[in-house]
Amino acid sequence: MSLRDILIERIRTIGPMRVADYMAECLMHPQHGYYATRDPLGARGDFTTAPEMTQMFGELIGLSLAQAWMDQGAPSSFILAEIGPGRGTLMADLLRATNKVPGFHDALDLHLIEASPALRRKQRELLGEATWHDSIADLPEGPLFLVANEFFDALPVRQFIREGELWRERLVGFENAQFCFGMGAPVDQPVLRHRLEDTEEGHLVEVCEPAHPIVHEIGKRIKRHGGAALIIDYGDWRSQGDTMQAVKGHQEVDVLDLPGDSDLTAHVDFELLCAATPSRFSRVTPQGVFLERLGITTRAQVLAQQMEPVQIEQHVAAHRRLTHPEEMGNLFKVVAFYPEGETPPPGVDP
Repeated sequence: MSLRDILIERIRTIGPMRVADYMAECLMHPQHGYYATRDPLGARGDFTTAPEMTQMFGELIGLSLAQAWMDQGAPSSFILAEIGPGRGTLMADLLRATNKVPGFHDALDLHLIEASPALRRKQRELLGEATWHDSIADLPEGPLFLVANEFFDALPVRQFIREGELWRERLVGFENAQFCFGMGAPVDQPVLRHRLEDTEEGHLVEVCEPAHPIVHEIGKRIKRHGGAALIIDYGDWRSQGDTMQAVKGHQEVDVLDLPGDSDLTAHVDFELLCAATPSRFSRVTPQGVFLERLGITTRAQVLAQQMEPVQIEQHVAAHRRLTHPEEMGNLFKVVAFYPEGETPPPGVDP
């Protein structure tokens, strides 16, 4: 039975499902889910992330975390973790860039949080020794230095449409041989009461419930043991409007057309992430600003000296795509979590 058939049967049996449930099934169904069945990255996949464009991205994140490690006294043992590591490219570049930081590699214990069996295989091929986990809660205790790049945008979101002082939840049903959107009854949503101040009748707001326990666990560990986390994703301080999108073969497609066969994401609400962490958090910084502060242009110039003309053209394009305000430079944001009394990792504002 295909995932489409499974979803149709579920809707016919128990009624329309929340948008979040639809996303979760499409992405992580154990047999038919998008991430459970494939490597989605690169030219042959459906999308390309920053680490796949250029080594500079992972290198600079590595040096930022290494500086945070030194600023906190260079603990002799710490957890280096990535949540949602893709193919492992970012971590490989991070490790290479930090190889000459005295004591850093001797102190680190590498852990990866990855649910996809297909991507775990890719990570193992590239990185070799590491410890894999299904959940952030499975990490050992200790100082935690963590990166999450384009992880939170793939977590399922619930969608609510304002009606007066109440909210109707957007649902996915099945009619006339196709999936379609509908709405539930208007009810009070305590988690959205603060959004009455900046929304009007008919406005749509998204809530990512799975993000809260993940962020809380990261922040709790950093508060207790020290460390730092860099969260990089597309979105803004507050979510407003329907931002869910589907991508197949690097082209946008309808979110209801290809269940389990297209990548589904939604913009990250950084306000909700920061509200969930018990640690300190930095201000949200545009990715382009973050990378320029870390010296991406200087690094790009150094790398260009070793390249052939055809490589330089691609190199310049990657630099522009990551940093220019009209491309990923402003759409993507960075926020850091860090302990009370410490400075945030370089690149972000306290």
